[in-house]
Amino acid sequence: MIKAILVFNNSAKPRLIKFFEHYPEEIQQQIVRETYQLVSKRDENVCNFLEGGSLIGANDYRLIYRHYATLYFIFCVDSSESELGILDLIQVFVETLDKCFEFIIKLIIYEDSAE
Repeated sequence: MIKAILVFNNSAKPRLIKFFEHYPEEIQQQIVRETYQLVSKRDENVCNFLEGGSLIGANDYRLIYRHYATLYFIFCVDSSESELGILDLIQVFVETLDKCFEFIIKLIIYEDSAE
C-alpha cells in the first residue's frame, strides 16, 4: 500500500506532498524532514530503496525514490509493494506530470545542464 508521495528539491523545499492516511500537520512535517534527511544523504551509486523512518508507524515501511537532477520523487510504501514496480511507477508518474504540466522534464533538464 502506498502511504505517501513526496516530491521535494535538493534544498528540502516540498514541491508535492500527498499522504493517503491522516496524520496531523506537525507529524507530516516531521515525516518530510526525516525522509529528506534519509534520502539526501545517500550516495548516487546505492539502490533506490531503504527502510523508512520511524514516523509512519509500521515497521515494514519503506522509501522508494528516484532523484532527477534537483528533484526527489519518493513513495512511502509498506512491504506488500514491489520495489521495482514502484520505481517503474515513479517513472510513469514523472512522465505524466510532464505531459500535464509541461515543465517537469524541462526543469530537470535545465537545472541538470546548469550544474
